[in-house]
Amino acid sequence: MKKVLLLVLSVLLVSAIAFSFDPETFITLTIGEPETLDPHYCYETAGGGVILNVYDNLIKYKGDSVTEFEPMISTEVPTLENGLIQDGGTKYVFPIREGVKFHTGNVLTPYDVEYSFERGILFDPAGGPMWMIIEALSGGDYASLEDWFEAWSGMAYSDAVDENREPTSEEAKAKLIAFYNEVIDPLIEVDGNNVVFTLHGPFAPFMWIISHYAGWSAILDSTWAKENGAWDGNADGWWKWHDLQPEETPFHSVDAGSGPFKVVEWDRAQQKVILERFDEYWRGPAKLKTVIIWGIDEYSTRKAMLEAGDADIVYVPTQYKDQVVGMPGVRIIDGYPTSAITSFHFNWSIDPSSPYIGSGQLDGNGIPPDFFSDVHVRKAFYYCYDGQKFIDEILGGYGKLVPTDLPEGYLGYDETLPVPELNLTAAASEFQQAFNGELWEKGFTLTLLYNTGNEARQTAAEMFKFYIESLNPKFHIDVQGVDWLTYFNAQRDGLMPAFILGWLADYPDPHNFLATFYASYGIYASRQGTAFVEFAKANIDELINAAVTETDPAKREELYKEIQQIAVDNTLSVPLYMPLGFHVERDWVQGWYPHPMRSGTNYYELSKSQ
Repeated sequence: MKKVLLLVLSVLLVSAIAFSFDPETFITLTIGEPETLDPHYCYETAGGGVILNVYDNLIKYKGDSVTEFEPMISTEVPTLENGLIQDGGTKYVFPIREGVKFHTGNVLTPYDVEYSFERGILFDPAGGPMWMIIEALSGGDYASLEDWFEAWSGMAYSDAVDENREPTSEEAKAKLIAFYNEVIDPLIEVDGNNVVFTLHGPFAPFMWIISHYAGWSAILDSTWAKENGAWDGNADGWWKWHDLQPEETPFHSVDAGSGPFKVVEWDRAQQKVILERFDEYWRGPAKLKTVIIWGIDEYSTRKAMLEAGDADIVYVPTQYKDQVVGMPGVRIIDGYPTSAITSFHFNWSIDPSSPYIGSGQLDGNGIPPDFFSDVHVRKAFYYCYDGQKFIDEILGGYGKLVPTDLPEGYLGYDETLPVPELNLTAAASEFQQAFNGELWEKGFTLTLLYNTGNEARQTAAEMFKFYIESLNPKFHIDVQGVDWLTYFNAQRDGLMPAFILGWLADYPDPHNFLATFYASYGIYASRQGTAFVEFAKANIDELINAAVTETDPAKREELYKEIQQIAVDNTLSVPLYMPLGFHVERDWVQGWYPHPMRSGTNYYELSKSQ
């Protein structure tokens, strides 16, 4: 009752604020909230949607293009023609714009650019986005700071730094300092008013990895950062700031950017972030003065506020499209392609302390931690997903079945591979073979989670439950809704037996999907367990590394097809769907357009006009 009352009061409050049309206040209703606002830690769309509005990058995409760039903090986009890409694609020179101010009032300098990238590389939080920068600058050789340090120094990072973040010996300390001085610092250097990036080898996606909408490449105020407890910029001691938790960084809930908006409040209780216009923005002030990004998980509340005109952009699950199509004063933009995949992935080595595996044994009352390391279990789940029915009835047709975790249209996409199709006979056969027949005899119990408000994930989990439980009365799946942060953390910490996730491309290249999901160093590898990591090292890594460094597109295509065949043969996932876009806004909103790399709305481009 208390929760319902709070929701009613919230709606009344917003209605009171927005009763008269306000062209300078913009309200977006979504679900969930950010995990953090630290650009070097954030790797989810809620936080990314805030970061893209408060930080700038060196370059940005030109309109809705994903192949053309425009200057941002850099005054030029490096090309071979203008001489700013040099040495066979291993050196990029960025002339830095003068007179740009941070929200703090400090003036942006070339050193701020160097500091921003070096701080991110040294920080490199586990499960974070910095692997892309490290991979690019190392020429594809490494995807984590710790691996790079070990390869260079001959000493494992865990042997060099103890649990108190202190060097284990004078030798270790000397290696740590030298690693920064000899390896990291030369990667990004200031040369007059230029910043020069030197890669260890050509890396084709580099420009996409640093473009705007890539929060991990945002430019930070180094002066403010040092004054507030971030890395001090020195070689001696950098390890004290490596792999911190988000709450341990000064960027967690505030910003130190130069973007068109600044963060003035993050209300965790209401899942609400409030941004205000930065009037000294170098491109000129935004048309909007205040932006409210509000996570309201209850769809009926979001719908009521949309209908009343109390919100400007509203997240509407596609199964409710008939409720908003034709709604007076509402505009629908839909059917556009996305660079995204929603998949069901398995944890091959579940944390034994997980509360979602029951007894933790194959006794009918739980599952063992290695439950999904049995390929027959994975295949059985695969056959219990009715993909076309899900797309037609739940997504309202706004999706497409794909064979692997690679969207249609990407290099290497293989339309000859099978897509998920319901086959309960095959599912039963696979379950009967699992664990040498014990699973079918003893049964199992497990819990599947979804984040509340995400009704598509809820329905997909319930579909698995319905079809799997229909096969054997000893099979039991509990479907449980939790808040977004609980869902995200349980996935990241290896507690979930299996999980549904959506992946929006970081950059438009197949490497960003196939390495992310299938490589042993990919962001989701650890969440799929140590057994999966070992499988990936033995079967996939070499192919992925060969593909990303190959310059011949035809050869890259064949390598990516080979990787996908392995994924299908071993049922590494159940690709649920490739979503098609569905955007809902009031018809007074001006300037919104879809962009496949953008994780939220770019409010600088928007205005309101009745």
